[in-house]
Amino acid sequence: MKNLKKQIIKRGALGFPIGISIGYLITIVISLVWAEGYYAPCVPELVSMMGNEIRAVIVQTLLCGLLGTGFAASSVIWEIEHWSIVKQSGIYFFIVSIIMMPVAYLTYWMEHSVKGFLSYFGIFVLIFVVIWVVQFIRGKNNVRKMNENLYKTKTKDKIV
Repeated sequence: MKNLKKQIIKRGALGFPIGISIGYLITIVISLVWAEGYYAPCVPELVSMMGNEIRAVIVQTLLCGLLGTGFAASSVIWEIEHWSIVKQSGIYFFIVSIIMMPVAYLTYWMEHSVKGFLSYFGIFVLIFVVIWVVQFIRGKNNVRKMNENLYKTKTKDKIV
């Protein structure tokens, strides 16, 4: 348990700059697609709410760091071997949702309405499921390859 706490702190600390980096890259992609040649560091509603662009960028940067911390720290859930994959997935999804939804609301990444929340949450769920399925398939393939290698080694040892 003590090692788990160390891992949470270590990953959380590493997650902060990673969250900021990912947030920054997303603003570049969004600017390339929608800003017609300009850099749009955050949505106009956040700039308006904060009073100026630099305050909005600072708030968004800190919140992206918080997202990175939350996602990274909670990733230790995947290493709790006595939990089922269903329990790991459910708890991880719950934690990252609790972090993501308020950040998305505060940064105006979602429309401030029930429809906006449900749309954003739906997209979040879809992305989570796609990533989960891809990771599950990769893990399953890795286990299959390890089993094949074990079988080959076992068969080879019997022959010799």
